[in-house]
Amino acid sequence: MKKDSRHPEHQYLDLMQDILDSGEEQVDAGTGVKTYSVFGRQIRFDLSKGFPLLTTKKVYWNGVLQELYWFLSGQTNIKYLVDHNVHIWDDYPFRYYNEKVKAGKMPELTKEQFVEKIAKDAKFAKTHGELPHIYGEMWRKWPASDGRKVDQLGWIVDELRKDKDAHNTVLSAWNPEFLYAMAAPGKAAKYPICHNMFQVNIKHGKVCLQLYQRSCDVFLGVPFNIASYALLAVVLAKILGREPGEFIHTYGDIHIYENHFDQVKEQLKRKPKPFPTIEFNKSFKSLEAFRPEFVELKNYEPHPPIKAELSVVGGYNEKLHGKKKKLVKKA
Repeated sequence: MKKDSRHPEHQYLDLMQDILDSGEEQVDAGTGVKTYSVFGRQIRFDLSKGFPLLTTKKVYWNGVLQELYWFLSGQTNIKYLVDHNVHIWDDYPFRYYNEKVKAGKMPELTKEQFVEKIAKDAKFAKTHGELPHIYGEMWRKWPASDGRKVDQLGWIVDELRKDKDAHNTVLSAWNPEFLYAMAAPGKAAKYPICHNMFQVNIKHGKVCLQLYQRSCDVFLGVPFNIASYALLAVVLAKILGREPGEFIHTYGDIHIYENHFDQVKEQLKRKPKPFPTIEFNKSFKSLEAFRPEFVELKNYEPHPPIKAELSVVGGYNEKLHGKKKKLVKKA
């Protein structure tokens, strides 16, 4: 197979063009929002040749960095993100809060008022800022059937320290016990798990990571996901005392929202610039020792941002998933 000699960001741009050219129309069952989608794609980045923070539009680096730490540290409450001026998760607990408003259980608030209360009122944040069964919990505190909390990511680090040739270092955030109609009544997570599984592998002495993402918003979400999991690979390499290798991003349903077409076409006109690099200003040898302030992004000079509206779709849908069928049979 002939190797592509172009800038590696062209893989992403080609993917957007592919969806424009051949994407199939589909409609979100909960909101009626339309997307145009293809299924089953893959791109890959050699992390020794630059950090894949896309350059054809500015990617929100502080959001990437703080969100990854939020996951790595096992947190599930948005207060940490709000306190660090990251608001990419605000819409999900606010949507849940509004369900309580409609039921007459809580007073009506604007989104701005809701976020302000999360920031200033610790009791309110504890009650209304929590996102149970989200990535941080699944990564570091997976609820086992015997009551234990399984630290999947910590196990991966330990396993690769003991066995550099391990093939089993897989982490799943996809827990059927809390998803859709598979969950017990009242136990379904209302928040979509999109980047649901990754595997870490050491090849040629370098730490490689492959992500499988089941649902992918190519314009808003995917650039963020690329940077987040590439950074995870770099952090794991540092902890393991190795160099980072490849980040491979495998997509399930990858799509463009109907209100993002103009933005996609604008981005496709832009020429990629050199990728930045990542440096650490302090050494660390464990997940617990890592802090966001240890990371320095160097030489990131992207094109200007392109703004687009986030569509809060997916996840538990009462119309689809509320009427439960008996999915598990007793022996």
